Amino acid sequence: MTISEIKDGESVHGQFLVSDCKKGVTAKGGAYLTIVLQDYSGTIEGKKWTLGPDDMEIFAKGTIVQVGGVANLYRDVMQLKIESGEPVAMDNIEWARFVQHAPVGKEVLKKKLAMYVNSFSDPDVKALVVGMLKRYEDKYFDWPAAAKNHHDYVSGLLYHSLTMADLASKVCQVYPALNRDIVIGGTLIHDIGKCVELSGPNATTYTIEGKLLGHISIGQAELRDVAKDLGMYDFDALPEEQKSPTHPLWHKKEIAIVFEHIILSHHGIPEYGSAVRPLTREAQAVSMIDDMDAKMMILEKAYAGVECGGFTSKLFTMDDRYFYKPFYTKDATRPSGTSLEEEKADLEK
Repeated sequence: MTISEIKDGESVHGQFLVSDCKKGVTAKGGAYLTIVLQDYSGTIEGKKWTLGPDDMEIFAKGTIVQVGGVANLYRDVMQLKIESGEPVAMDNIEWARFVQHAPVGKEVLKKKLAMYVNSFSDPDVKALVVGMLKRYEDKYFDWPAAAKNHHDYVSGLLYHSLTMADLASKVCQVYPALNRDIVIGGTLIHDIGKCVELSGPNATTYTIEGKLLGHISIGQAELRDVAKDLGMYDFDALPEEQKSPTHPLWHKKEIAIVFEHIILSHHGIPEYGSAVRPLTREAQAVSMIDDMDAKMMILEKAYAGVECGGFTSKLFTMDDRYFYKPFYTKDATRPSGTSLEEEKADLEK
């Protein structure tokens, strides 16, 4: 039985990956565990109300556990009352059973990424984006985009970035004053600092760099380093009398600064982690596209366990709102974004 197959009232027996575990205390002072279990098909939250002496170790984050329990629908969300848990030996684990992947294959995503990079008309934009991608090539292809909430699976970062690029491509068609290279390039590298901020796709946690620095400052520092290696800040070494926006080196510096700004501002406001607010048209577009893609994915996950006519649980990342699932709702039948063939056709127009 996979998590996506669990039905209300069913007895559940199976092996699952523990993606999170927290200890709580009831109003009467009793201890319990809130455990998030996952397999390749999805996640489910479980409660274990009676604790054994080894339960904290058995249900430690990142372990595989043989779980027994009963499913129940609580406030229109499927949960699991966990009655037992036995550790599973971690030798020869078939991780594909337990770790979620992006709904589009990695090789297809790589081809789409190459298509977007090759579509840049500005050589300085292309060099900077390629330089950033080369720094984290392997991680960029495999890392999640978050520890939870949205795109929290293998290749989630790449999938999120390319879905944003798909949306950005359409936005630039509607608003031709936007610089397409800057907006598309910004979507591709805005979150690249997560390759350092997050530990990886299996039981993802925050690294010490992630906790103390955050992906925004990490990404900005990396971009400045790459830009310097490419000579994009050589303008600063010119004699003062030569420093002018008409000098050929100014364009390189301006491109580098604009991309640093996109990384620093893509969360929109300081309350959400941005160092500055978006102050170029392209930075504003990237920030809005990022917010939209993240929120649509959060809602897709929240709706997955809800029957039509019901409400989601309260979503912390959506201002603690409950969302109603109308009867006209159709669950996603294909991945987000546009296909490689659709984007190729658009580029050929």
